[in-house]
Amino acid sequence: MVEVTNQEPTSFEVALKELEGIVKQLETGEAKLEEALELFERGVKLTRYCQQKLEEAEKKVEMLVKDSAGQYRAIPFEPEK
Repeated sequence: MVEVTNQEPTSFEVALKELEGIVKQLETGEAKLEEALELFERGVKLTRYCQQKLEEAEKKVEMLVKDSAGQYRAIPFEPEK
Protein backbone atom coordinates (compact mmCIF):
# COMPACT_ATOMS: atom_id res chain seq x y z
CA MET A 1 0.00 0.00 0.00
CA VAL A 2 1.29 3.47 -0.92
CA GLU A 3 1.26 6.10 1.80
CA VAL A 4 -0.36 9.30 0.54
CA THR A 5 1.48 12.45 1.64
CA ASN A 6 1.41 16.06 0.61
CA GLN A 7 5.17 16.47 0.88
CA GLU A 8 7.15 17.74 -2.08
CA PRO A 9 9.23 14.93 -3.59
CA THR A 10 12.98 15.17 -3.09
CA SER A 11 13.76 14.28 -6.70
CA PHE A 12 12.29 13.27 -10.04
CA GLU A 13 13.21 9.66 -9.38
CA VAL A 14 11.49 9.62 -5.97
CA ALA A 15 8.35 11.16 -7.46
CA LEU A 16 8.30 8.70 -10.35
CA LYS A 17 8.71 5.71 -8.02
CA GLU A 18 5.84 6.93 -5.82
CA LEU A 19 3.69 7.56 -8.90
CA GLU A 20 4.37 4.03 -10.17
CA GLY A 21 3.27 2.63 -6.80
CA ILE A 22 0.07 4.67 -6.91
CA VAL A 23 -0.74 3.43 -10.41
CA LYS A 24 -0.19 -0.19 -9.38
CA GLN A 25 -2.40 0.24 -6.33
CA LEU A 26 -5.18 1.89 -8.32
CA GLU A 27 -4.99 -0.80 -10.99
CA THR A 28 -5.78 -3.51 -8.43
CA GLY A 29 -9.19 -1.93 -7.83
CA GLU A 30 -8.98 -2.83 -4.15
CA ALA A 31 -8.83 0.74 -2.80
CA LYS A 32 -11.97 2.14 -1.26
CA LEU A 33 -13.45 5.18 -2.99
CA GLU A 34 -12.01 7.80 -0.61
CA GLU A 35 -8.59 6.18 -0.67
CA ALA A 36 -8.69 5.93 -4.46
CA LEU A 37 -9.54 9.62 -4.72
CA GLU A 38 -6.63 10.53 -2.42
CA LEU A 39 -4.29 8.36 -4.47
CA PHE A 40 -5.55 9.90 -7.70
CA GLU A 41 -5.07 13.45 -6.38
CA ARG A 42 -1.55 12.63 -5.23
CA GLY A 43 -0.84 11.04 -8.60
CA VAL A 44 -1.91 14.21 -10.40
CA LYS A 45 0.38 16.31 -8.19
CA LEU A 46 3.29 13.94 -8.80
CA THR A 47 2.64 13.97 -12.54
CA ARG A 48 2.77 17.77 -12.56
CA TYR A 49 5.99 17.74 -10.53
CA CYS A 50 7.60 15.25 -12.93
CA GLN A 51 6.44 17.24 -15.96
CA GLN A 52 7.99 20.41 -14.50
CA LYS A 53 11.30 18.63 -13.85
CA LEU A 54 11.33 17.21 -17.38
CA GLU A 55 10.65 20.66 -18.86
CA GLU A 56 13.53 22.10 -16.82
CA ALA A 57 15.84 19.33 -18.05
CA GLU A 58 14.74 19.96 -21.64
CA LYS A 59 15.57 23.66 -21.28
CA LYS A 60 19.02 22.76 -19.95
CA VAL A 61 19.65 20.59 -22.99
CA GLU A 62 18.51 23.40 -25.27
CA MET A 63 21.03 25.70 -23.60
CA LEU A 64 23.88 23.77 -25.21
CA VAL A 65 25.20 25.84 -28.09
CA LYS A 66 28.10 25.74 -30.52
CA ASP A 67 30.79 28.36 -30.09
CA SER A 68 32.64 30.03 -32.97
CA ALA A 69 35.04 27.06 -33.21
CA GLY A 70 32.17 24.64 -33.69
CA GLN A 71 32.52 23.18 -30.21
CA TYR A 72 29.56 22.65 -27.91
CA ARG A 73 29.61 24.45 -24.59
CA ALA A 74 27.11 24.77 -21.80
CA ILE A 75 25.52 28.07 -20.88
CA PRO A 76 24.46 28.44 -17.21
CA PHE A 77 20.77 27.77 -16.78
CA GLU A 78 18.47 29.41 -14.26
CA PRO A 79 14.98 27.87 -14.08
CA GLU A 80 12.03 30.22 -14.24
CA LYS A 81 10.12 30.54 -10.98
